[in-house]
Amino acid sequence: MKTLILIAFAFITLQAVAQDNRKGDKKGERNGKREMMKDLSPEEMATLGSKKMTLALDLSIDQQAKVKEALLEQATIRKQNMAEREKMKNNDDAKKPTKEERVEHLNAKLDTKIAMKQKMKSILTAEQYEKWTKMKTLRQHKSKGKKRA
Repeated sequence: MKTLILIAFAFITLQAVAQDNRKGDKKGERNGKREMMKDLSPEEMATLGSKKMTLALDLSIDQQAKVKEALLEQATIRKQNMAEREKMKNNDDAKKPTKEERVEHLNAKLDTKIAMKQKMKSILTAEQYEKWTKMKTLRQHKSKGKKRA
């Protein structure tokens, strides 16, 4: 009876250890890419993004320049927001934002998304815009799946 209990305990322990290692690998991969993106300047982020879109959507040279400009503006705002969050996080007397501040932040975020969508709609052809929105929704669903895992 003792040996049976000891064997069951060994299997449970082995299974728990094996699951922890798998979770660590995924987390490490995501953090590596995130860290790399933090080190990029807004110009580098915009250049990479416009090149990826050029490959995916077959953009003209004029479209590439306009997309890069829009992505540069977006990346600059994103970098500023990241810097603000880091400053708030490192602040000793940091406090949680109030409900009004959260609503204001969400409204600003949605406004920038709407503005970006309008810019892209004016830059891209109807076919390219449709493909871009599909790519965007697929990427969002993929990232939400990673957050849950």
